[in-house]
Amino acid sequence: MDGLIQALKALPHLARRSITFDRGTEFTDWPYLQASIGTQTWFCGPQSPWQKGTVENTNGRDRKWLSREVDPLSVTDADLIEICNRLNATPRKCLGYRTPAEVFRKKLLAQIRHAG
Repeated sequence: MDGLIQALKALPHLARRSITFDRGTEFTDWPYLQASIGTQTWFCGPQSPWQKGTVENTNGRDRKWLSREVDPLSVTDADLIEICNRLNATPRKCLGYRTPAEVFRKKLLAQIRHAG
């Protein structure tokens, strides 16, 4: 949870108001996240994979670089950053063939302008 807090706290509060987790045990420290940076936490319902479609889609995309044979302990922070950058720079049909980074930046700038 500390790593997630570090990553999220670099964002303006408008970009980290809430986060939705699946029901994995790795998210049991959610109260710490909420208390640390004020991010409201939500959880998908049990046996409700449709509530986390983006997560499942991203897991499938990750398999391009992280096959099931890869030892998770061999993956460095630099490897993960590179994978995230590639994922965020890949145009998506559901985003009108824009990249997630483009859409996020545009929405964030609009929110900042609106709040200011």
